[in-house]
Amino acid sequence: MKRVSLTQYLVEEQRLNNTIPAELRLLIEVVARACKTISHAVGKGALGEVLGSAESENVQGEVQKKLDILSNEILLEANEWGGHLAAMASEEMESIHPIPNRYPMGEYLLLFDPLDGSSNIDVNVSIGTIFSVLKARDGMDAPTEQDFMQAGSKQVAAGYAVYGPQTMLVLTTGNGVNCFTLDREMGSWVLTERDMKIPEDTQEFSINSSNTRHWYPPVTRYVNEMLAGKTGPLNKDYNMRWIASMVADVHRILNRGGIFMYPADARDPDKPGKLRLMYEANPMAMIVEQAGGAATDGRQRMLDIEPTKLHQRVPVFLGSKNEVERVTQYHQE
Repeated sequence: MKRVSLTQYLVEEQRLNNTIPAELRLLIEVVARACKTISHAVGKGALGEVLGSAESENVQGEVQKKLDILSNEILLEANEWGGHLAAMASEEMESIHPIPNRYPMGEYLLLFDPLDGSSNIDVNVSIGTIFSVLKARDGMDAPTEQDFMQAGSKQVAAGYAVYGPQTMLVLTTGNGVNCFTLDREMGSWVLTERDMKIPEDTQEFSINSSNTRHWYPPVTRYVNEMLAGKTGPLNKDYNMRWIASMVADVHRILNRGGIFMYPADARDPDKPGKLRLMYEANPMAMIVEQAGGAATDGRQRMLDIEPTKLHQRVPVFLGSKNEVERVTQYHQE
């Protein structure tokens, strides 16, 4: 089988569909290279002295792991100097990170969750990096947070890297979803799956059921119907899977179907959910939709939400189309 590298794929995609200008290709390649560096650090684990807490908190008030901070630094340093970005934003930083004046300013904005699934770092379970690319507004002078306030439908690219038994990069530029595997000997990303598709129906669901007592009625109703199995209203038995790394849970769904749910709940009614719209929900929603799935916040299409804050949180329902539509309908009723 002829091996297709990430660069070759991006060049050919531009020739065929005119969706990846040179600047965007460079940006994706730099992010992919940074993910390779993060993968190397994750793979070393305790040998690289990167496990454990950094004894600090991020802007979300979450305790940071050493690898969270390291991954953030790797992505910032890799992307600063190339001239393809105007600014970056990270789940780990309070505000945006403008490109230093000594470098040329590019036309794209990059958002990322540098290391998703922090609770799994120290127990050697799959974790990942999620990223989203927006186009800077025309005539933008000095970038501000306001320039990032674009609906997910405006994303020009989205992807994630999953650091598991194999390191994989899943990418969409708005023309389907493709998966690349890191060849560790050669140090290159190789295309291993083209045009990934999520089955419309599923018998697997993914939710943190320890929060059952806090759920709102639509979620309780839907999960109870699944748990009722063949004798219940949905007429089939379901399995539950929960890895607690969004990247790993979504990667499974992308490969074999399923529905991932992180709903808002009654513990803190003012908090609209746990996951971040800009760094997690939007890029994953773009990938899932491009693979034929669906993604909503329980009420409306995820990619139609107009953000008002950089660290805005949302409820998330994504995966196999028919299941997402069912639970969304329960919310709308």
